Amino acid sequence: MSRGALVRLTATGLALGAIALAVAFFIPWLPESASKEREGIDFLTWFVTIISIGIFALVMAVILYSVVRFRAAPDDDSDGPPIHGNTKLEIVWTAVPTVLVLAIAVVSGVVLARNDRIPKDALRIEVTGEQFAWTFKYPDAKGLASGGTLRLPRGRPVRLLITAKDVIHSFWVPEFGQKLDALPGSVNHLKITPTKVGTYPVICTELCGLGHALMRSEAIVMPPAEFDAWLRKQGEDVGQGGDGAGKAVYANNGCGACHALEAAGSTAKVGPDLDKLPDLARRAGEPLEEFVRESIVKPNAYIEPGFPRGLMPAYDELEGEQLDALVDFLVGSSEAGK
Repeated sequence: MSRGALVRLTATGLALGAIALAVAFFIPWLPESASKEREGIDFLTWFVTIISIGIFALVMAVILYSVVRFRAAPDDDSDGPPIHGNTKLEIVWTAVPTVLVLAIAVVSGVVLARNDRIPKDALRIEVTGEQFAWTFKYPDAKGLASGGTLRLPRGRPVRLLITAKDVIHSFWVPEFGQKLDALPGSVNHLKITPTKVGTYPVICTELCGLGHALMRSEAIVMPPAEFDAWLRKQGEDVGQGGDGAGKAVYANNGCGACHALEAAGSTAKVGPDLDKLPDLARRAGEPLEEFVRESIVKPNAYIEPGFPRGLMPAYDELEGEQLDALVDFLVGSSEAGK
């Protein structure tokens, strides 16, 4: 190849590479990064992207140069000249990809190892997926602390213990960069270290049934002092009795993700409207309080027409003061709305 041809080939490759880099870097392909783990994932993403852009630019430059330089004349029906393979070139295009693949493997291994390393003092949060809501519990806190919204302290490693009650779900917060399946009968572990205060969507990425598209929640990253104050308040709300306790249990167990209830500010339509509980109890032929209690712990005992059997899981872990508070809250709220 002549010097001029090499210059033209290099210029073509640089031009193609510049265009590809501009497309990659100046269009916001990725969501905001809000965790240390996501920073490593983003580095790996761009590391692979830059390598891919370099290979793309080189290959396309060679193709374009070859199309122009070696094109046949319109009236040329002859075969091309016989060319023997170039041993040096074959060694290069075998060695270079090998090095690049090894580099990607090493960087991937380092990022994965760092993201999987969970410190002993990490805050534990139990994440439970069920049709069609997420529930988050904080076993390290004093008293009851749980809810349908994931709250995290900024800058502190968090260990999520992810499981499911019914079918396979998948936990994902795009800004945190990692997702993990929630499997019935199994607990998977995921580390998150939030870096930015804000509110981010929690998404189920595994098709899990009729209400899959509605299985959404929020992850709220808070300053450490605010998070500690919120955590303490959770136990106080449940322990104070009255409607405040029942409303806390309602919110903590994700009831608002499937049911409408004016007193709780929920408007979901996956399950029956809880403002109409007296009508549901009459159709079931049971006293209102007994009907509400049975519907919580044995939801398939009565199925309202228009809703499928097995849609709601049994909340048989609710008992004692929590169950009584929730029943009182639902009965009182539905009767007040008559």
